[in-house]
Amino acid sequence: MKVKADRDESSPYAAMLAAQDAAARCREHGINALHIKIRGTGVYVVGTGSKSPGPGGQAALRALARAGIKIGRIEDVTPIPSDSTRRKGGRRGRRR
Repeated sequence: MKVKADRDESSPYAAMLAAQDAAARCREHGINALHIKIRGTGVYVVGTGSKSPGPGGQAALRALARAGIKIGRIEDVTPIPSDSTRRKGGRRGRRR
């Protein structure tokens, strides 16, 4: 746990601190290049088809790159449901 407050756990700052710690551990073990898998993509720009990571993912990637870790491949591994359970509201849907 890098931050004290619960509300800060999902912040870009916490992601940056975690990435810096991961980079330090990688350097201890002699790892200097990584393939990165990101779960939970943030912004999807309609029309361009590009998916960029959210603010936490961007902060983590930037912290890894600044720490001297070479980034080989960035892969999106967000779980996408093929078919989910039926939503509430019944046959006629949610009425006002």
